[in-house]
Amino acid sequence: MNISAIITAVAIVGGVGLFLGIFLGIAGIIFKVEVDEKEEAVLEALPGNNCGGCGYAGCSGLAAAIAKGEAPVNACPVGGEAVGKVIAGIMGVEAGEAVRMTAFVKCAGTCEKTTQKYEYTGVEDCAMMKFVPAGGAKSCSHGCFGFGNCVKACPFGAISIVDGIAVVDKDKCKACSKCVAACPQHLIELIPYDAKAVVTCSSKDKGPVTMKACQVGCIGCGLCAKVCPNGAITVEDFHAHIDQSKCTGCGACKEKCPKKAIV
Repeated sequence: MNISAIITAVAIVGGVGLFLGIFLGIAGIIFKVEVDEKEEAVLEALPGNNCGGCGYAGCSGLAAAIAKGEAPVNACPVGGEAVGKVIAGIMGVEAGEAVRMTAFVKCAGTCEKTTQKYEYTGVEDCAMMKFVPAGGAKSCSHGCFGFGNCVKACPFGAISIVDGIAVVDKDKCKACSKCVAACPQHLIELIPYDAKAVVTCSSKDKGPVTMKACQVGCIGCGLCAKVCPNGAITVEDFHAHIDQSKCTGCGACKEKCPKKAIV
């Protein structure tokens, strides 16, 4: 065995290792990324669902925006007011008042209240209904298909299919908006948790067409708008819409609606 050869090999390996260590150390100093301590603290305070409901690419994106002052401290819909207060403390600002939101399905056309054009058997996917004859089996082409794309999209188990339509559990909903994006009928919107009155229909068909398709569909008669003392209701495309910022929950619209489409 050649001792000198072994010593040489060890020296070479050691030298290479030393060189790499020094090189990486210098590179780490040169290319060091400064970490914003507030951003890290905000990220730690966020729930980590990465749902995107805040409008940013996950919790890290929101944390960076809050740290830069580009997003409000209470922007996380999942964390709500409690998390908003913690982040406000980190940022040294007031949390402000946060309005709790919840998803709402604008359809009450259950199996008993709607009619069927034909018996459908096939892929149970709401998005696929756009490609089947007459846009699906239900007579109302604007209503809930009831195949649960929103149920699959909800990460909190807040939506279920009951009697053919999607129903939201307000207490479980975190207003992340994933169901809003998943519904091909655009039936789901975010409304205040304590909304006093809502229109349970999205039909834009004329009154006679809607009445044939659903017992509780909005026919766009405008009686609700006429009796509303606060001007909170407008009718467009044969469909009533309530401005939640103006509604006081007086109940006049609900009493006047001939189709009971307002609850």
